[in-house]
Amino acid sequence: MADLKARIAERCAKEFKDGDFVNLGIGLPTQVADYMPLDIEITLHSENGFAGLDELATQETLDVDIINSGGQYVTVLPRVKYFDTADSFGLVRGGHVAATVLGAMEVAENGDLANWIVPGKKVAGMGGAMDLVTGAKRVIITMLHTQKGAHKILKECTLPLTAEKCVDMIITEMGVMKITDNGILVTEIHPDYTKEEMQAATGCELHWAEDLKPMDVSQ
Repeated sequence: MADLKARIAERCAKEFKDGDFVNLGIGLPTQVADYMPLDIEITLHSENGFAGLDELATQETLDVDIINSGGQYVTVLPRVKYFDTADSFGLVRGGHVAATVLGAMEVAENGDLANWIVPGKKVAGMGGAMDLVTGAKRVIITMLHTQKGAHKILKECTLPLTAEKCVDMIITEMGVMKITDNGILVTEIHPDYTKEEMQAATGCELHWAEDLKPMDVSQ
């Protein structure tokens, strides 16, 4: 069985171009670092205070002093730059981040995002998400399409919002979707699924690109 989260991370890594300064959020987005193309230079930002993030650490590469914003041990590039949190968020709020990759609990068809709290449950909290979704030029959501069969892509979010109309793209194991003025446009669908299956797993109407393509992944 395919690793669905790895599939999502691999596809997301294809979204960036040479010279991009990209933030990776906690959870699934951290896996995107493992699939970055080698033929272009992309600088990955971690809001806890450095730029030059590389892959998740292994037992052989682990440095206990280097963790990402999610508390995971990571590796860094030789050109890594460390700075304090104020400078880190200055980069975000100053509009210097080309894209941020975040997880989500819910996304609405108009691009509303809920990814920080479920009322009555203990969760990590907002973190840097509120700054990232307003400061980054693009907001890409990477997540499994459903949560135990429940829809996560909805007509309207039911959970408290992180921000309104901030999401540009959603990448799930089923496909790639863009948020448009006319709703959610599916541009790629994974061969494991049919249009009917993808629509049934979604809580709002999907629109299909005329040039709909197979999802560009190896798994």
